[in-house]
Amino acid sequence: MVFEHGSEYDSQWSAIVSISSKIGCTAETLRRWIRRTEIDRGQRGGLTSEERGRFKELERENREIRRVNEILRKASAFFAQAEFDRRRK
Repeated sequence: MVFEHGSEYDSQWSAIVSISSKIGCTAETLRRWIRRTEIDRGQRGGLTSEERGRFKELERENREIRRVNEILRKASAFFAQAEFDRRRK
């Protein structure tokens, strides 16, 4: 609605304030939705929703890989110590 009726208002913010009260949300919520839509449409710089999702997915994978690497490092150290102890006896 903001994009369709924005020209009827003095500014985008006045359109947001007016329309947000009509649809029952805060002006800040509607402003964020508009910014997200503008980014997704390529009208504003930033990561698109798809790119943000992929970024979060990669961050999760990275955390999991780091966790697994830490477990493997500790297991390797444990088995190396066990082998060293076995050879000393």
